[in-house]
Amino acid sequence: MQDTSETITKETLAGQNGDLAHVRAPEIVDALNAREPADAAKLLQSLPPEKAIEVLDLPGLDSTCEILAELPQDTAVALLSGVSDDRAADIFKELVEPLRITLLNGLNPDTRNVISGLLAYPERSAGSIMTTEFVSVPSSWTIAEVLHHIRMVERTRETVYSIFVTDPVKKTLIQAVPLRRLISGDPHASVLTAAPARKPLMISPEADRMEAARLISRYDLLAVAVVDGPGHILGIVTVDDVIDAIVEESTEDAQKFGGMEALDEPYLRISFLEMIKKRGGWLCALFLSEMLTASAMQTFQTELEKAIVLTLFIPLIMSSGGNSGSQATSLLIRSLALHELRLRDWWRVALRELPTGLTLGAILGVIGIVRITLWQTLGIFDYGPHWVLVAATVGTALVGIVTFGSLCGSMLPFILKRIGFDPASASAPFVATLVDVTGLVIYFGVAAVILRGTLL
Repeated sequence: MQDTSETITKETLAGQNGDLAHVRAPEIVDALNAREPADAAKLLQSLPPEKAIEVLDLPGLDSTCEILAELPQDTAVALLSGVSDDRAADIFKELVEPLRITLLNGLNPDTRNVISGLLAYPERSAGSIMTTEFVSVPSSWTIAEVLHHIRMVERTRETVYSIFVTDPVKKTLIQAVPLRRLISGDPHASVLTAAPARKPLMISPEADRMEAARLISRYDLLAVAVVDGPGHILGIVTVDDVIDAIVEESTEDAQKFGGMEALDEPYLRISFLEMIKKRGGWLCALFLSEMLTASAMQTFQTELEKAIVLTLFIPLIMSSGGNSGSQATSLLIRSLALHELRLRDWWRVALRELPTGLTLGAILGVIGIVRITLWQTLGIFDYGPHWVLVAATVGTALVGIVTFGSLCGSMLPFILKRIGFDPASASAPFVATLVDVTGLVIYFGVAAVILRGTLL
């Protein structure tokens, strides 16, 4: 059976829009993403208004700004007026002038003020992803009154599964009541009788959005309240907003791990020049730093001329140190992001990585020694009369290099975070490059000690 989204995409690409009113919004988004903005705008305009708003409300639509630019101004304003406030704020962040100010001025004053307020919050803050469309009731209401109110406003709220109870005079947040407890409560009792005994969880609008994600994940919430200093509820961060934020953060981190700047658009949408800009800077920086490797080898040119056999193991030595450093970096960046570790824990990590590096280095060292021994005894390759010392050099160097790589890779994220940089900037290629240079120094330093008087 053919996939529905594939069928829709083919139909729309062929110009046969058909009746899409009953098609799921994500599948229509797939169809729009497969078209040029002008064609996508025509298809969006052909949909019933409610369906078009539902489609525009999804963050998976790639060229939202370009599509809105192709729509008549009154149509674009009407659609933006219907989408959720937090989604509208996200769209306005991407719009360019003069379209941005034109569409913003076209909204009614209340909607415009709400969106302008959301745009004022710092990027990646809880306030920037919160929605102002939530259910709030005074504590003086009964459960029956609250349920009636929910039935009246349900279509205009992003979620009704969490009801926020406020002080009728101070308007401050008192409790958060799950809808399930309201349904099972006494209709004539106060809404507070259905509230949990614990205080509601709250977060500041200036807090990092990942802090909201941690609260929702840790306490298994559907939404967390965003409040100001006195405790007035400004909005809520819902679990779907958190999922979008986590996906975005994870995507950026994954791209940084690869040694490049994070992409602002989907891969196929980003321009050629922008792609070069995002990738070229880091490649140049890594290339320049790798030049230090050549400088290190030039320093040991005399040793290399005396013991050519040492060059055979340079790739092995460099890759082992870089791999161990990359492993440690990946583990520590994730642990710092999840707040499993704090900056003050750096010494605990160092004490843990030191024996880990020594053990891993010893394992690789033994493998290296066994490999050299087998090749020599089986006649596969002749490492010379001092092959035992060469094997000892490789094995000992691997212990030192892997240990240094583990320590370096684990400490670099702490250093970057301490000076205010994103720990994800400690990408695997960057750590590998750093360890390559020091790995050569360690390798030839060990060789100078073990092979002195024989090959050197």
